[in-house]
Amino acid sequence: MHMADALLSPAVAATMFVASGVAAGYSIHQLKKDDNPQKLPAMAVTAALVFAGQMINYTIPGTGSSGHMCGGMLLTALLGPHAGFLSMIVILAIQCLFFADGGLMALGANIWNMAFYGCFVGYYLIWRPLVGAGKGDKSAQRARIVAASVLGCVATLQLGAFSVVLETSLSGITELPFGAFVALMQPIHLAIGLVEGLVTAAVLLFVYESRPELLRDVDARAAGGAKRSLKSVILVLAVVAALVGGGLSLLASSNPDGLEWALFGNAEAGYGENMGLDEEDYGVQSVLADAAGSVQETTAFLPDYAFAGSDSAAGTSVSGLVGSAMVAGVALLICVAGGFFRKRRTNAK
Repeated sequence: MHMADALLSPAVAATMFVASGVAAGYSIHQLKKDDNPQKLPAMAVTAALVFAGQMINYTIPGTGSSGHMCGGMLLTALLGPHAGFLSMIVILAIQCLFFADGGLMALGANIWNMAFYGCFVGYYLIWRPLVGAGKGDKSAQRARIVAASVLGCVATLQLGAFSVVLETSLSGITELPFGAFVALMQPIHLAIGLVEGLVTAAVLLFVYESRPELLRDVDARAAGGAKRSLKSVILVLAVVAALVGGGLSLLASSNPDGLEWALFGNAEAGYGENMGLDEEDYGVQSVLADAAGSVQETTAFLPDYAFAGSDSAAGTSVSGLVGSAMVAGVALLICVAGGFFRKRRTNAK
């Protein structure tokens, strides 16, 4: 669902930067109040896991399309909405700047569509009401985790997909009739959301069985306490992130993702053209978009998750490992900075 700059007018792109920036500022303010020491390693490893997971495009049978996880629900269930949102910003910014995944001018819109709904709407309207609805026994808690994961991923991807349609319509892209675009975007992202929900539930159930206190709003006592040490859980998640980013990413579907499929179709594989846009010439052209594209050409050292000018599979593996490490490192810096500011404020009193 990473939008390209050509899908947005400068005015709409600027508006979305402001909206995402306000949410980021609020999240930073709230994160400074958090004194949970477990968040430092958890934020780093889960952010890396989501980055790696986003590299795995899975085929949506019978459509010619594919999908990949967004990760907002996974992050908010483990870290809370504020740290989860900031982690998603790190992921999306690194993807944009260093891997040319999503437009730089469109970064504010991508943050809103892929992070805001999953982290804030998903947490406050779905995760917390469902998971924190009652104590119950262990099986009831498991069921609530699965239900919140699936419902949360489906609902927030639907909101994100609809926002893409709305943003392109407000940008005046006449080649994308509102009704037809909605009719393509919503069903395909329903299927993508269902798969992501099941993957999210599997990861969260592992954490619940291992260290239930890492999950927000979960009654850890009903789970029977921790079964594994925090270090072992973090290590398992880190190993999974490395295996997914460095190995399983090689098996990713080559079909276009939901947004690309809606825009361009997949006629080469025998499917329809959908909106039938020209991949080389579509949407809004602007000086700002050209400038943003030039910046990306300079910063992206592994464009499209590959070595520049090479089709070597090694480029994908290196991208997965390097990107995951970068995301984890920046997430750690955010936590450390939050702790530094908190400590400095406490000493000043």
